[in-house]
Amino acid sequence: MKNKLFIISNESVYLDENNNFFCDNIELKSIPEELSNYSNISLIARYSKKIRSIRINIKQISIFKNIFTYLISIFKSFKDKNSKYLIISLSPYTFLASLLLKFFSKQHFIYLRSDGYQEYKSILGVLGPFIYNFFYKIGILKAKLIACRKHLLKNNDGKVVNPSQLSDKWFEDLKNINPDNIKLLYVGRVRVEKGIFSLINILRDTNFSLTIVTSEKNVELKEKFKNINLMSFENNNDAIIDIYDNHSIFILPSYTEAHPQVLDEALARCRPVIVFKEVDHVVRDREGVFVCERNLKSLENLINHINKNYKNILTKIKTNNLPTKKNFINELREIIFN
Repeated sequence: MKNKLFIISNESVYLDENNNFFCDNIELKSIPEELSNYSNISLIARYSKKIRSIRINIKQISIFKNIFTYLISIFKSFKDKNSKYLIISLSPYTFLASLLLKFFSKQHFIYLRSDGYQEYKSILGVLGPFIYNFFYKIGILKAKLIACRKHLLKNNDGKVVNPSQLSDKWFEDLKNINPDNIKLLYVGRVRVEKGIFSLINILRDTNFSLTIVTSEKNVELKEKFKNINLMSFENNNDAIIDIYDNHSIFILPSYTEAHPQVLDEALARCRPVIVFKEVDHVVRDREGVFVCERNLKSLENLINHINKNYKNILTKIKTNNLPTKKNFINELREIIFN
C-alpha cells in the first residue's frame, strides 16, 4: 500500500469550469505528478481567480481562499496518522502550516528552492530579510530540510537535491543558429525579484532583440518596445525547446537565484547564458555561463564577446553534465520515503 504524502504550497492554483487545476510553476506540476508513482499525493495550495496555464494532473487537489480554511484542511489531514508532509518554500502561509505540523508532531519536510532572504529583500526592502529570518529560524525546527543548494541550509542538517525538468528530448536534435543575428531570450515570471524590469530598462533603447516567455496568463508590460516581445506560452510536451532553438543567447536577470532550471534548459540546447553579478554563484562548474554587471556597457561587451567566440563556446557547453528530471525525482523519493 502506498504511503500518503501531503504537499503544501504557497502557490496559487486556478480551477476551471471543467474541474481542471492549473498553476504557473512547473515544479508544482512535476513534483506531485512524478511522486504520485510512489505515494498517494494530496496537494494543498491557495486559490487563484487569475487563469493559470500549467495543468496539474493529479486527482487530489485542495485550494483555499484564506489562511483559515487552508490551515483547517491541513488539520483535517491529521486523521491519516502515517502521512508525511512536504512543504515547498517558506512563506506566511506555509510558515503557519509548519507551526501546525510541529504542534501536532507530524513528520514534515521543507524544500527550500531559493534564497528567501534575497527574495524578501527585493520585494519588501530592508525589512524583508528580517521577516524571512523569523520564518526560517522557527520554520526549520523539527523539520527535515531539503535544499537545491547547500548554502540554503545555513549550516543546518539537510539533504541537497538537483532540480531539473530535463528529459532525453532536451538533448536530442540540437539546432544551430546564426550568432550574428543576436536574439536574447528570457524564460520565467514577470516579477520584480526576477530582474526582468531592470533588464527591460537596460535594453529599451538598444538594437538588441529580447523575447520574454512566461507561463503566466494576461501579463502585459506597461510600455511597448519595438525590440522587446512578451509571450504567454503553454509548454505542452516541451514545445518550448523550439523557442530556445530560435534564440542565440539566454539571459537570466534575477536578483536572487538558487538553482535556476532554465539555465540548464538553455545549456541543454547549447545556448550560452548570461547572468548578472548578483547571482554569479549559479555558474558553478557550468561551461557557457557568463557574468556581467547590471548595466548596458558591461552587457554589450559580453554579448559581443560571446558572439565572436560562439563556436568555441558551444563546444565547451557540450561537455556539461546536466541534471535530469528522472534523477531529481529519485533524489526526492529516496529522501522522503526511505
